[in-house]
Amino acid sequence: MIAGHRPTRLSSGALVIGLGILLAAMVAGVLIGPADLTFTDIVGAIGERLGRPAAITDAQRAILWEIRLPRVVLGGLVGGMLGLAGASYQGAFRNPLADPYLLGVAAGAGLGATLVIVAVGPVSTLVPIAAFLGAMAGVGATYVLGYSARAGRSAATLILSGVAIAAFLTALQTFVQQRNADSLRAVYTWILGRLSTVGWHEVLLSLPYISVASVVLILARRHLDVLALGDEEAGTLGLKVSTVRGVVIVAASLGTAAAVAVSGLIGFVGIIVPHTIRLVVGTSYRLVLPLSFILGAAFLVAADILARSAAAPTELPIGVVTAFFGAPFFAVVLRTSREAR
Repeated sequence: MIAGHRPTRLSSGALVIGLGILLAAMVAGVLIGPADLTFTDIVGAIGERLGRPAAITDAQRAILWEIRLPRVVLGGLVGGMLGLAGASYQGAFRNPLADPYLLGVAAGAGLGATLVIVAVGPVSTLVPIAAFLGAMAGVGATYVLGYSARAGRSAATLILSGVAIAAFLTALQTFVQQRNADSLRAVYTWILGRLSTVGWHEVLLSLPYISVASVVLILARRHLDVLALGDEEAGTLGLKVSTVRGVVIVAASLGTAAAVAVSGLIGFVGIIVPHTIRLVVGTSYRLVLPLSFILGAAFLVAADILARSAAAPTELPIGVVTAFFGAPFFAVVLRTSREAR
């Protein structure tokens, strides 16, 4: 009986610890910045919203509710979605090196954003919309190419199709950039990722897509555990392998596209977070997926704190910070995977 309850206790304990880490990261994200805010100020501002008087200035109130908190919430949404999408892709393809940008999402988003930045400017509200549409177009093109191949709808065919589509879209983006050299700085600023906001607009823009995608992926966690046994074994157990894989890929791509649209291209979150979780709590997707969202959110909020403070008053692109930690981690994962094979 004790052994039967152990997984439940492990899951509950891990989720509680993960939520505690996320809460600590979000509080730190609100507190740390060029303008002084204290924990007392945060408590007072929350109490004020609940109808209690608080000794907080208008400037502190604006910094908290209109600058810091929207940025922290956006970082949590984006990081959580990238972590969850990375774990889901790795489960769907049974490949530990799969990441959220595998099927042309990044290349499509980059091309869409580049076209709008060149034509209208970097401050246009059309940039996230174009990035989202470009990302979904990239995934759609990957599916069309993969399903038209003689090899059929296998995971390997989709991966190869994604590589081909990503290369083609990247070439188009490079051509556009070369023809519009005056916009290079703005394009690269977007490509390297950022979490700067103009209030709650970006949060509200991405929230519906990320919410729907996250719910679908979390509900599919048991199916991914079965899929981990292999396509043939999963099929003999009654799992519709192609359907499950398709639903997971579409949901993960939709959520990733929404995240990329408001943050630019932030790499390595979908590799660092899921692999760290597997090392600590095991490989069951019933626990890996929810923790990937929670700790992915915490990781990106912490990375944003570092991006804001490491070279203050200059702000580093958050993609540079995640790459600084992610590239060595990726090398370790690659070496481990080769040794395992």
